[in-house]
Amino acid sequence: MTHPTSTTGSTTGSTTAPARGLRDFYENPAVPVASGTARSLRQARMLAAALAGTTGRTVLDIGCGDGTAAATAAPLLPGHRIVGVDWSQDALVRARARLPYVVRGELTDGGLPIRSGAADAVLFSEVVEHLVDPDAALDELRRVLRPGGHLMLSTPNLAAWYNRGLLLAGVQPVFSEVSLRGIHGRPGSEVVGHLRLYTARALREFVAASGFEVVRLAGAPFHGVPRPLRPLDRLACARPSLASILLLHARRT
Repeated sequence: MTHPTSTTGSTTGSTTAPARGLRDFYENPAVPVASGTARSLRQARMLAAALAGTTGRTVLDIGCGDGTAAATAAPLLPGHRIVGVDWSQDALVRARARLPYVVRGELTDGGLPIRSGAADAVLFSEVVEHLVDPDAALDELRRVLRPGGHLMLSTPNLAAWYNRGLLLAGVQPVFSEVSLRGIHGRPGSEVVGHLRLYTARALREFVAASGFEVVRLAGAPFHGVPRPLRPLDRLACARPSLASILLLHARRT
């Protein structure tokens, strides 16, 4: 998962040592900052299609983490400038090895160090589920995008095909977390700090209410699905409402 660029809170703890808050949790090098290659590549292809026939555009990868998503997109976006943005110093150190441009910035506490309307597109890869205030975050994304600019947002799907079965069995859904100190009541072992989860319908409505026109919603597989179930996970992508990961393309109205 990528590092969020804006989180605050008093919850403490991590997988390895107690922390003073969510900022300390995300600065912990043991917390994963990259998500699956399949998701990154599908999202990059959506962005490349949106920018087809153009050149010299500015793409911001906000919450870039270690730069994996932007580096995956770069070969599909020749002639465009990709800038990684994150507040985590640890993430930016790693991102500099993959990206020519990185900037430290936050979605809150004064906003991003980017002028209004400067971006033609924004990658927002698996960040929104980590945020205390996602409404303010989308307001800031809308500010830095030019009118008609593209938002490429990805986030885990609360209603993924296996989560529906888990809930029926009384099991905590995958991607949801009740603690920063460990996994309780659900499959998996990694604590990544998810605070909010979306269904396909909820994500569409939320983004539209934030001043964007939803262009397309697609699905992507999740790298953490057990190998025997991965063919099913790929098939579920044909119906985004069942997919593991939601990929949303929207434009600033």
